[in-house]
Amino acid sequence: MKILFRLLLGLLLIGTAAAQELRFASLGDFKLVSGEVIRNCRVGYRTFGQLNAEKSNVVIFATWFRGTTKDLIDSIGPGKLVDSSKYYVIAIDALGDGVSSSPSNSPSQRHMNFPKIAIRDMVNSQHQLLTDVLHLQHVKAVMGISMGGMQSFQWMVSYPDFMDKAIPIVGSPRLAAYDSTLWKAENDSIMRYPAWNHGDYMDNPIPASAAAIDSLAIVTPAKYNRDHTREQALSGRAVESEVFDANNHIRQSEAMMGLDVSDAFSGSMERAAAAVKTKVLVIVNDTDHMVTPGPALDFARLLHADLLELNNDCGHLLLDCEYTRVAERIAAFLSQ
Repeated sequence: MKILFRLLLGLLLIGTAAAQELRFASLGDFKLVSGEVIRNCRVGYRTFGQLNAEKSNVVIFATWFRGTTKDLIDSIGPGKLVDSSKYYVIAIDALGDGVSSSPSNSPSQRHMNFPKIAIRDMVNSQHQLLTDVLHLQHVKAVMGISMGGMQSFQWMVSYPDFMDKAIPIVGSPRLAAYDSTLWKAENDSIMRYPAWNHGDYMDNPIPASAAAIDSLAIVTPAKYNRDHTREQALSGRAVESEVFDANNHIRQSEAMMGLDVSDAFSGSMERAAAAVKTKVLVIVNDTDHMVTPGPALDFARLLHADLLELNNDCGHLLLDCEYTRVAERIAAFLSQ
């Protein structure tokens, strides 16, 4: 009996690992909202859990800025942000993340020859993956953190009949002026860096100035001061720089700066909100200085959405402070 149990457990673990493996969908020449085309477009994705017979338990999990589906693995499972023992979770790599088609990996549109993308392009590529490749015509929910939250807002406007629920977490339907200034400053610091060389570099150049801007904005001043000493700051050791391709950084941040879910409604957020048919849970942190919560709060009011408004020192990284509270609220919302 013990041998049989171990064998079954081993097969279950092997199946789970295989489901989490990175896969790719080929979308061919993918037309962008700008009219440009990503040639031989590919989208990466991972699946978790089991699809039920009715295909009614699908939850889409979009990636954040500079993040990939590999980064989402620790947020999926029992007791996590979305429970893969209940839901069939499909995590999808956004265009420009270095896994799906990006400036860093395109065979024919390398570096800055890769066309500018929009959040709507990310969502359209995901919709094509789900409908044409995975043969899904409806999902239970779409969710995401930061840029993933922005994609969630775009999903509910672009495809209002496609999902029952949407959960944008520290996302925005349209970046505020403060947010856009932040991302523009980061891009400017990269493009003015000599090693960037108009995007045609050999070694990835992310200057310390871009990383410093990011570090200052991602948490509150109080938390930053608790986590770092003055000596670390003066020596530059207080700045933690992620390894992420500079051109991917530019294209994804341009997409965030260009986001406006009302652009298909003559700039009217009221009309955009009226088009939404999805039940929505908006999660924000009042102390977020990276994606300031004002636009999300305003849109939530127009939607009469459920709202979890937090206030802690983690700023944009609100999950570092209140992970359990957020996970419990998401679980309750999905089960309604």
